[in-house]
Amino acid sequence: MSAMSTTRIALILHYDGSAFYGWQVQPQGIPTVQAALEHALAKIAQHPVATIVAGRTDTGVHATGQVVHFDTTAKRPLSAWVRGVNAHLPKGIAIQSAHEVAPEFSARFDAYRRAYRYVLCNEAVRPVLLAGKVGWAFRELDVAAMQQAAVCLAGTHDFSSFRAAECQAKSPIKTMYDVKISQQGSMICFDFEANAFLHHMIRNLVGALVYVGYGKLTPDEFHHLLLQKNRTQAPPTFMPDGLYLTQVHYPEHFAMPVAQVPSWLWGIEAK
Repeated sequence: MSAMSTTRIALILHYDGSAFYGWQVQPQGIPTVQAALEHALAKIAQHPVATIVAGRTDTGVHATGQVVHFDTTAKRPLSAWVRGVNAHLPKGIAIQSAHEVAPEFSARFDAYRRAYRYVLCNEAVRPVLLAGKVGWAFRELDVAAMQQAAVCLAGTHDFSSFRAAECQAKSPIKTMYDVKISQQGSMICFDFEANAFLHHMIRNLVGALVYVGYGKLTPDEFHHLLLQKNRTQAPPTFMPDGLYLTQVHYPEHFAMPVAQVPSWLWGIEAK
């Protein structure tokens, strides 16, 4: 940025990850959420814009509560950063709200709690009208067994058994504040809240919990898998389709609102 005074703006946005190759800008014009957003922001700011995101999502992963920040010398009403930018975004992305924040605010480094929801359709036939929006398991799952297994995840653990080989996190130790599994009809929701997540951690956890639901792992064996700290012993990574970043929490003094999980996201209350 130049010597002109700058304003830091934070955005909450929704996106359909199935339309993009993940969050991060890729070479050769590969469509990503970040590339599309920065292009649209530049249209309104009338200068190049660089965004910092709360959590980089992979190809096929969605968001209903993603947070980004950027700096701008442009003087615009907050409504311009919503309606104006949305007019330049592809249909798979929409800014929900814009907020002027302190210059020291960081969407990434000030986030102390993140929440994801994985939505799984448990039906014999694949849900074609929800393709890309939910995961799918065709054999009946034992939800009670999965709930019993998930209890061991609460607390601070080494999650190496659920860490992708290409994960760049400095430490595999994360604090899981809450895990809830709930069911409504054929839809099963897995809700995870932690200080941070490893690469593919949630998809690996869901894959292992589905094994428990199928009876391929007992809850005790799932716990042993966590204690092994060995990814090679765990079940395969589950599909990204049903994974949503739903909430990011910040210290109160930043006055950054927390996105609400929308009712259309299968409206299942975690219990």
